[in-house]
Amino acid sequence: MTNKLFDFFKEPAAAPALSIEQADKTYPKFRLRMFYSCFIGYAFFYLCKKNIAAALPSMSAELGYTNLELGIIGSSLYLTYAFGKFINGMIADRANVRKFLPTGLILSAIANICFALSYFVFTPGKFTFFGLPSATLLLWAFAFFWGANGWFQSMGFPPVAKSLTFWFSNSERATKWALWSTSHQTGTFLAVILSGFVITKFGWQAAFIFPAVTAIFAALWLFNRLRDKPASMGLPDIEEYREPEKAAACAALEAEDDGLNYTEILKKHVLANKVVWALACAYIFVYVIRFGTEDWIIKYLVEFKHNSLELASMKLSCLPLFGLFGTIIAGLASDKIFKGQRIQINIIFLAGVVLCLTGLFFNNCALSPVIFKNLTLVDMFDFLLIGFTGFFTYGPQMLIGGVCAIESSSRKVASAVTGFTGTFGYVGAILSGVGTGFVVDKLGWNGAIGFWGVSAAICIVICTFLLINEKKKKVNC
Repeated sequence: MTNKLFDFFKEPAAAPALSIEQADKTYPKFRLRMFYSCFIGYAFFYLCKKNIAAALPSMSAELGYTNLELGIIGSSLYLTYAFGKFINGMIADRANVRKFLPTGLILSAIANICFALSYFVFTPGKFTFFGLPSATLLLWAFAFFWGANGWFQSMGFPPVAKSLTFWFSNSERATKWALWSTSHQTGTFLAVILSGFVITKFGWQAAFIFPAVTAIFAALWLFNRLRDKPASMGLPDIEEYREPEKAAACAALEAEDDGLNYTEILKKHVLANKVVWALACAYIFVYVIRFGTEDWIIKYLVEFKHNSLELASMKLSCLPLFGLFGTIIAGLASDKIFKGQRIQINIIFLAGVVLCLTGLFFNNCALSPVIFKNLTLVDMFDFLLIGFTGFFTYGPQMLIGGVCAIESSSRKVASAVTGFTGTFGYVGAILSGVGTGFVVDKLGWNGAIGFWGVSAAICIVICTFLLINEKKKKVNC
């Protein structure tokens, strides 16, 4: 059974080389095709992951779960995602992108459907099982299916990282990665808006079922669109094709690993790489901020500021929307202004996060005047502060665990190294789920804002040490 599974996902062999004329016709077409397929595919992964943010207030009100219990549900995804991202990263390095990514999306959709339907199986107050009330059984059913969703979600990013690494050359990779990374914000934006709408019409279960059905159709389309490495189509290496003057140097660099098996390359460039470990530790705190704000801002606005669900959803939608522009600007600035030195832009953006969260902390005046229809001055500042929190968060999220990690490693383990940093990132996501829930229950919502702000400050400290190390050792990150 296991052998059949590996055979199904096995990376295709290199095809006979195409002529220069054929490559000139094929390469541009499929580079564009791979880019938009990775973009759309990953956005659909987010439809099946960030939908829970809009559902939390309704689930809390209907089911009576505490913030800590809701945090346990959310953190179950982050726990499985943390392990799955590294393991699936190692698999994806040697797997067929065309099959691996759509399969993960279909399985994630199925997990979403099971999550919603479990409510009807374990309806609270209906029965007990060996003394356990159905509400408790439902909580663990939610945690199980959301955890399963986390594992299947972890099948999305590694094949995308592999595709961006092999279809786009080093001189353009940061910009292309930044443009692709806006799929995070696009998916989150659509998930929040769509989920907020269907919840008001059909109930919170619809926020999981509707995105899942659309994701299944998207996965079938992706199987038609995607391909594996350029070599699987008979195309030359991307460096050789686009930058032949650098191809020899790149080939010589990769030749240093000739004779090493995959495990030895993984150990050399990932597990024994001190810079990668530092980046991974920084990524923990980036994800505390990112998922803390994405998953809890709606509940914060509904409970602490007494916003309606619709208004809170609109405010949260600014976070990924502004984050989209922040990602692009961070990528362009690191390429054009800092000439490939990424750490400086990370520090600048993280300082922006601290300022925005500080503003949100103090933006709580109950007597704020109404300045536009029913929106108060506090509401308008909320839109800006939440939006710019996303602007400044998504840049480091894209750079630290993605471009920086690959540039500090080897493209032969592109999926694994991004999976490795991603694993640490989702340790931060787990801390954001359980930690935010715990802090809110003990210290209130202002404690949560402080928790995210301190995380940003710690990440700045780690990046500062990396910057010092960069100047000493000329680390390309």
